[in-house]
Amino acid sequence: MSREVVCRASPSLALVKYWGKKPGRGNRPATPSLAVTLGGITTETRVRLAPAHGHTDTVVLNGQTQPPERFRPFFESLRRRVRRRSSAQGDLPFFDVDSRNDFPSAAGLASSSSGFAALALGCSRAAGLELSVRELSALARLGSASAARSLFGGFTLLPAGGRSARQLHPPQHWPELRILVVVVSEQAKPISSRRAMEATRGSSPYYRAWLRDAAALLPRALEALRRRDLEALGEAALVSYSRMHAAMIAAGPPVLYWLPGTVAAIHECRRLRAEGIGAWETLDAGPQVKILCLAPDVAAIAERLRRLPELGPSVRLLEARPGEGPVCGVTGE
Repeated sequence: MSREVVCRASPSLALVKYWGKKPGRGNRPATPSLAVTLGGITTETRVRLAPAHGHTDTVVLNGQTQPPERFRPFFESLRRRVRRRSSAQGDLPFFDVDSRNDFPSAAGLASSSSGFAALALGCSRAAGLELSVRELSALARLGSASAARSLFGGFTLLPAGGRSARQLHPPQHWPELRILVVVVSEQAKPISSRRAMEATRGSSPYYRAWLRDAAALLPRALEALRRRDLEALGEAALVSYSRMHAAMIAAGPPVLYWLPGTVAAIHECRRLRAEGIGAWETLDAGPQVKILCLAPDVAAIAERLRRLPELGPSVRLLEARPGEGPVCGVTGE
């Protein structure tokens, strides 16, 4: 029982946004999403098999025990896979999980994507399952649709309604690309992405237009990524996040995550672009701003952000680059 599986995964940042779920069970996305894995930002997850006959899964995140219902579909699906693939008779496995992020959790930085990616790989290895990356992607999706993308490094696509994601390009496709993450707030967001998606779907008059537009925007972004065209990809990312948030703000009541620092960073990126510096912002469900740029411009962009009164010189900035997929190891006996 001392055997422990340790996995590390990075979050997946959608450039063309996923926002909305297909009706029914399975946690399938209603929109396609094009994303990059954020190398240098990490979730570390430690997994042990629970004591025999415990029949309880326990997940601790940053020292806090998590609600079991959030993870139940994931663990039930994993145990069904164990049952199908194991010829041995006996109790099905349950898991003790301890996970930590080196970035704010539940704050709009896609912590669920890296969290469930690491969980899928770690728990399957602890249970003795050797799943393909496609199978792991489909398993992680049950906990978080964006986690389906985090099983891959580099640049990924999760189609609308997809069971699993696929890699489009490895990290080496664009080695000079950087993503500067502006941590506007360390606090967890006031409404979860799942609740916010449901509120948008149920009450925003722009939701159906958002679904159509997200699909129409994808080819433009794919071509920009293929050509490594920062301006074209940045413009597509800007349109995607703006229209996603427009649909959210139009919900009743409005879903609005932005803070003064969010708005200040958006305006600063516009000023930088007007001066010829490629700084293209994007936002998920939260106040944090992520800026697509090239490596030589990171220092200048960071300096300008620290001058903003709404952020200040002590603002936390995280520099990421296209990263690899999860890695896993075993400690103990």
